[in-house]
Amino acid sequence: MNQMDQKLKNVLIVVSLVAMLAVSFSAISYAMSYAKSVEPSSFKSFSVTGEGKITAVPDVATFTATVITEGGKDLGSLQKENSTKANKIVAYLKSLKIENKDIKTTSFDVEPRYEYYSCVSGGVCPPPTIVGYTVRQSVNVKIRDFNIVGEALSNVVKNGANSVSALSFTLDKRDEVVNQAKAEAISKAKVRAKAMAKAGGFRLGDLLSIDETNSSMPVAAYSRGAGSSDQMMKVSMELAPTVEPGSQEIIETVSLRYEIK
Repeated sequence: MNQMDQKLKNVLIVVSLVAMLAVSFSAISYAMSYAKSVEPSSFKSFSVTGEGKITAVPDVATFTATVITEGGKDLGSLQKENSTKANKIVAYLKSLKIENKDIKTTSFDVEPRYEYYSCVSGGVCPPPTIVGYTVRQSVNVKIRDFNIVGEALSNVVKNGANSVSALSFTLDKRDEVVNQAKAEAISKAKVRAKAMAKAGGFRLGDLLSIDETNSSMPVAAYSRGAGSSDQMMKVSMELAPTVEPGSQEIIETVSLRYEIK
């Protein structure tokens, strides 16, 4: 029995040692991998950049039409008048075959207008009183047929809007174009990395990191403010502005960091 016990103890000792060695090896391996991924040696890595540029033609125009109604203290009448004009604008936009999903009410605001009184010298200043209200309602619209953009800009004024602003041209599926630009940037960076490795006489190691910058895409702008004169508003109703979406560049810059072998 003593020999059996001794053999069993020996087996347990061997198993324990193997388990400890396995755990130690795993810990060391993990630590080395973690250190390598988090803080690679600057003496054994280098970075390259690549730029991807895609020229795209916008396929969506957006603008905001606002109805501003000012009046006295009868807030109900002001809201009704404002909503009637806004509904007329929406009905007109729908008559152009613009879908419901592309017409969105973005704001509805009611602001009081105050009358302020002069303070009598040495006396108490009377508090300001509300003399009326201003109601504002804004509708944002997306137009996918550029042939009707100029007509829409003019006729929303004719149908009750007294402010038209923030005309811009953009891409409906912008993410797809951005991804194309990123892919081009990465491809160029990889080619540059291989060229640098060949010129420097070393081999490329693992890809350690990828950094990117935001894409840029300028937009065009047009506005017709509420402060326009009656003559200007008349012109805007009778003469549709000519709008051109042009083309836009989406630029993505990517930086790749490689290990040197």
